[in-house]
Amino acid sequence: MTERMQRLAQFCVDTRYEDLPPTLVAQAKRHILDTFGATLAGAVSDVAKQAQQVFAGETGETLVWGTGLRVGAIQAAMLNGVAAHALELDDTGGCDHSGAVVLPAVMAAVSMSPTPVSGRELITAVVIGYEVGRRVLEACGGYSAHNGAGWHSTATCGVFAAAAASARILRLDFQQTLSALGIAGSFSGGLWAFIHDGSHSKKLHSGRAAEGGLLAARFAQQGISGPTKLFDDVWGGFLKTLAGVTSQPEALDAELGVVWKLSRCSIKPYASCRGTHSAIDALGLLLDQLQVDVDQVEDIHVSLCGFLQGMCGDQEVSTLAAAQMSLPYALAARLVHGHCRLQAYDDAQRRDPRIAHWMSRIRLEVDPQLSEDGEPVVSLRTVDGRQARLCVEVPLGAPGNPLSDAALEQKFFSLSGRVMSQERAVQLLGQLWRLDEMESVRLLDRRLV
Repeated sequence: MTERMQRLAQFCVDTRYEDLPPTLVAQAKRHILDTFGATLAGAVSDVAKQAQQVFAGETGETLVWGTGLRVGAIQAAMLNGVAAHALELDDTGGCDHSGAVVLPAVMAAVSMSPTPVSGRELITAVVIGYEVGRRVLEACGGYSAHNGAGWHSTATCGVFAAAAASARILRLDFQQTLSALGIAGSFSGGLWAFIHDGSHSKKLHSGRAAEGGLLAARFAQQGISGPTKLFDDVWGGFLKTLAGVTSQPEALDAELGVVWKLSRCSIKPYASCRGTHSAIDALGLLLDQLQVDVDQVEDIHVSLCGFLQGMCGDQEVSTLAAAQMSLPYALAARLVHGHCRLQAYDDAQRRDPRIAHWMSRIRLEVDPQLSEDGEPVVSLRTVDGRQARLCVEVPLGAPGNPLSDAALEQKFFSLSGRVMSQERAVQLLGQLWRLDEMESVRLLDRRLV
């Protein structure tokens, strides 16, 4: 299995921009744009501002996006990573939240580069990061298996994504890249314990993974070695330790360079856990199908798998973090507020007495016949006794049902507008759409404050 890790490292070194299919490049630009938007809005969230205070007084030259703060590169990777995931609006389907891990690490690495890094080099590094992070997760047995065991894959697998992408920006050779991946394995960590009380630690995981991956690459750059048998079936190995029963090591390099993992990732239209999105879409479609308003709804029943129940079944909504993980709240917000955008999760909206009323009429029930990776089935019953049920297999934002460019831009402006003028946001958007033409992505710094 050492050979699989070697093939991953060689892939990171050898892959060129010209190897990327044009459709993949276009998707990468959309995800980079989306991640910048999510991070700019997240930079003024409570958890991001609290994290920034940890590094108050630190000096450095790397920008914390959406602020005037400049810190060291490692600290910027951490803070931008926290901000990117702070509002649950970053992309999903990679390691899981690949954008919030990869882009902060990559841009921090760019700030350290003695020579200009082009937009094409940035895109290539980002694609590599998404690729490696997802492959490590699949080697753990996939999302439901790994996360169901209590590990938060954005952290445990994301650190490999950040290490791979950073190694590429720092132009590490094969042996250094191999060490960076090995060191990243020792930096892996992140637990789902936050789910029980809505605590903030989930928001730190993306930042910690970005920081750890960049650190791993920098240590490797200085000749510090990492374990080469990390993915082997040995005591202390990553898969044997974190995925002893579920591991599928062949996923590390299966169809490497042929099947691109970024192509399976989703861009979020809603400010909540991706696990809630299918049900949100289903509810909207059912309201249209039955031609009813909220006051004509009697109750809602959701059949779902045990994994989704454990992840998103809670009724706790006293904090933003808790509400964003709650499927009952998402459906209640869709009924009461008519949408599940970021504004629907504001304090005043969560306290609306109508929310508690509708949450009491939303019943979740585990169906053991549903796949652990399957989407829920939503049933709506009207006051006059009519009933309809629906399962949306491909929710809005998924690769098979993508947001339009216009909708993506609308999301970007709604988020970036929290920290910058419309004029500046338009200028930044223009640069991001033309990212593959930029000779130096350091120029983006001018637009990110």
